[in-house]
Amino acid sequence: MKVLVVYSHPVPESFCAALRDTVVDTLKAKGHEVRLTDLYAEDFDPRLGCQERRDYHTEGKNLTYVPEHIANIQWAEALIFVFPTWWYGLPAMLKGWLDRVFVPGVSFTMPKGQMPVMPALTNVKLVGGITTCGSPWWWMKIVGEPHRRTLLRGIRGACNPRCKTLWMAHYRMDSSTPESRKSYLARVRERLSRL
Repeated sequence: MKVLVVYSHPVPESFCAALRDTVVDTLKAKGHEVRLTDLYAEDFDPRLGCQERRDYHTEGKNLTYVPEHIANIQWAEALIFVFPTWWYGLPAMLKGWLDRVFVPGVSFTMPKGQMPVMPALTNVKLVGGITTCGSPWWWMKIVGEPHRRTLLRGIRGACNPRCKTLWMAHYRMDSSTPESRKSYLARVRERLSRL
């Protein structure tokens, strides 16, 4: 598969960086074609500017702001997001990337008459999230896992109707141990090896 890995963490030596490397290395070892988007490393601007927002619904114009990122999601057959969970959601950098890249005409078609919004990223057949959470799993369930819903319901809804999903989280990251982190990396490696 053609896999776009979207990575969002500001600290180069973070555990999320080890997750990113595990994801990319495992996918490549299994023969997948991988493109990595490292949002902080490339200093991606997550802000949707005034004119960009005005042009958001104008197909053609809305392609001019982040064309290389739009080209990547049109190329991909799988999207895998690697990020930390902050305040129960996506980091602002990653949310801004979604705001700017998933535009009408690319990821979905706008409703016309009685026709509803329709998915346009039919090339994408897998959406996955690989994350860390400071909270325990049961607390994330209580607060409704907004990060998971955004990716596996919202973004998946713009993809192929038969799109599969993948979700992995290392809970209680704030009290993790070298052993728990090593075990999580091994689980990520094993799961991605079965794609």
